[in-house]
Amino acid sequence: MALRAESLTARHTRRDPVEVEKSLDQLSFLMDGLFRIPGVGWRFGLDAMIGLVPGIGDTATTVVSIYILAAAVRYRVPKVTLLRMGLNIGIDYLLGVVPLVGDIFDAFWKSNQMNVALLKDRATVSSAEAKRGGQLSDWLFLGLIVTVLLALFVGSLTLAFLLIRFLVMHLPPT
Repeated sequence: MALRAESLTARHTRRDPVEVEKSLDQLSFLMDGLFRIPGVGWRFGLDAMIGLVPGIGDTATTVVSIYILAAAVRYRVPKVTLLRMGLNIGIDYLLGVVPLVGDIFDAFWKSNQMNVALLKDRATVSSAEAKRGGQLSDWLFLGLIVTVLLALFVGSLTLAFLLIRFLVMHLPPT
C-alpha cells in the first residue's frame, strides 16, 4: 500500500522537462526564429515568410505545426495540453490568414516554439519510449483536433469566397 501511494505521489509531482528529438527543436526554430532583425533582436521564421503567400502559405505552415502536435501524441502529452497546442495552431491560422495584419501577427505569435515548450514540459515518456507511438485514444483526439482545424480552413475559404462574391456583385463596374 505504501508503494502504491509513493507511485501516485511521484506521478503528480512536477517533472523536469523531457528531452525531445532535436528535429522538433530545429523545426520550431526554423518556423519561428530563423531570422533576426539586427539592432532590435526580434526573431521571426519561415512561418511569417511563407504566410505572405495568400491562401497557401498559412495552410502550409499549419500542416508543419500539426506535425509537432502529432509528435506530442507520441510523447503521451495529456489531452488538455494537446487541446492547448491545437488552440495555439488555430489562433496562428485564423489570424494569419488576415491580409497584412496576419502577416505581422505571424512574426510575433510563435505557436511552434510554444508547442514544443509545452511538449517538453508535459511529456510523460522519454524520447526512446516515444518511438513506440502513442495510445489510440490520443490519436483519435488528435484526429478530432485536426478535424476542427480543417473546419477552420474550410470556413475561412467559404468566408473569402462569400466576401469576394459580395464585392463583385455590389461594386459598380468601372
